[in-house]
Amino acid sequence: MPEIGAVGKINPKAAMDQFGTFEVFVQPKDGKPFQHEGIVHAPNLELAYILAKETFTRRFTCSSLYVIDTREVFVSPLTEGNQNAYDLIPDVHVDENASSTYEICHLAKRGKQHVHVGRVTASNAENAMSQAKKLYNNGKTVYNIWAFSTQSIRFTLSEDSDLWLTLPEKKFRDAAEYKGGDKLKTFLEKLTK
Repeated sequence: MPEIGAVGKINPKAAMDQFGTFEVFVQPKDGKPFQHEGIVHAPNLELAYILAKETFTRRFTCSSLYVIDTREVFVSPLTEGNQNAYDLIPDVHVDENASSTYEICHLAKRGKQHVHVGRVTASNAENAMSQAKKLYNNGKTVYNIWAFSTQSIRFTLSEDSDLWLTLPEKKFRDAAEYKGGDKLKTFLEKLTK
């Protein structure tokens, strides 16, 4: 299997252990783009969705999430400095009869998450990256690009909406609600008495 991010290659991400790995994307609020939050390990897509909900939405409220098998995510070469990853994507012939949709995500800052920027219609991941180059390469440096088929995603469905009902009530999980500063101040006052 080729290395992830090999220059000039668009490769699928490699699975990380014996359970499958699934990429988790969270939408913090309606109207905001989905952003990559991390991975979960699970035996299948449905359980990955449940584990993602438990892992990534326990501490903050969000409006939606989705998961996708890591092996379904195609990555561009990772660049350094001011080099734009789109400069490494070859221009390929556009298949006029393409009917598959691909989601495109950018890594715009080192140390941050990949953020969803849009969707293209393409026949394969390489073609999707080339399409994205035309549509989403706005001259700003993008360090890495991900492309994955929309059909491979486990989205939040309308029947899953009850999963989100209890989140606003869980203020005790928010760091601001813990009031650690107040507790530290009370503790230090007791020490000085």
